[in-house]
Amino acid sequence: MGAPTVPKFVEFSPTIKVDLIVSDWRAELLPEWPSEEKERRLYDQAWQAYTAGDYGFGLWCWHECDRLSNALSNNVREVTRVLGPGRYFGFSQKKAVAEAVPFDRIYRPRKGDMSRPRPDSYVLAHYQLLCVYAVRAQSGDPKAKAQLEIALGDVENQRRADPFLRHFETFQSILARGDADAAGATAAPESPLMRPPPPKVATGSRSPATRRRAGK
Repeated sequence: MGAPTVPKFVEFSPTIKVDLIVSDWRAELLPEWPSEEKERRLYDQAWQAYTAGDYGFGLWCWHECDRLSNALSNNVREVTRVLGPGRYFGFSQKKAVAEAVPFDRIYRPRKGDMSRPRPDSYVLAHYQLLCVYAVRAQSGDPKAKAQLEIALGDVENQRRADPFLRHFETFQSILARGDADAAGATAAPESPLMRPPPPKVATGSRSPATRRRAGK
């Protein structure tokens, strides 16, 4: 089975709305169900909302898939077994959601900031925010590029403490590989118009030496 197609973007529900709806769904799960059954049913409902075009639920599925991946030692087969066939949130899905995140409404708390995010804001996990920076930097956004460079300075110290950072590193690696492939595909061979023209050979008259050899 191939990778699932990326659904057409329709809307991007803010994080608080998504969390409230997911909480309602979670409350409907029967307590006697096994944990994997609960995981599957909850993810399935969010996945259906995402495939209907709401990328806010895609953001939730993204993190949930990575959380489960961490719990199952990054075994894609096991993650797919729990979530169901075709439900793994792969690179193409992540890139589409990262591109669509309303950048100016991302909640980025500062150190010591005790305020709460606005209801219309988007709360991303740290590694997801790095992915958003990487995608926007690739598109030529100088502000995102600067923010990515600053954030990457702290990644080395955080790698052991944050198991989700490796998902960003994988994302960034695939993103960079796509850049390299695109550059190779668009590199055109040298045009004949770019090469210096060959020296002209006079055909209408002959040199004096040639005329002497011809007896003229």
